[in-house]
Amino acid sequence: MARNGAETGREEVAGAEADKPKPKIKTIQKWNPIWWFGNADEPEPPDWYRPEDPNRRRKWYWRNPLHNFTFYVIGIADKPFKRSGSHPEHVFNPKAGWTWAVCRYKWWRLPFLSYTRGHCSFYVGWRERGNFGFKLTLQKQRVVTDSDTDAHAGP
Repeated sequence: MARNGAETGREEVAGAEADKPKPKIKTIQKWNPIWWFGNADEPEPPDWYRPEDPNRRRKWYWRNPLHNFTFYVIGIADKPFKRSGSHPEHVFNPKAGWTWAVCRYKWWRLPFLSYTRGHCSFYVGWRERGNFGFKLTLQKQRVVTDSDTDAHAGP
């Protein structure tokens, strides 16, 4: 993909995602608040998701309860759009630091900003697939003790 003008959308999804049939989203669905709480892309959990858990369907739903809303109501995942910016094909800068991007669909300009370094990462805006999202992760630094290093040293 070009660094400053990546074409994104349904046609350019690579790998296994490209083989999946894409749902046809109707405008009337987007006006239905009950539909917002579903997952039109994967209504059932994939085989790899918690295969032995008896509550896997419920946990799959709660993993992202507003999938349709973020992808298709306020998102543009069902529209052809262009994304440009510092790293348009990524959520985070591969070398850490700031990343910005803009999704362009017709006259709309939808911003995206992310930062990652050390134990802090966050993003807000329209991501590389056209869905809106936000996330803040603050991780504590793990203290390595002598017993940790002894356990990994081997016999």
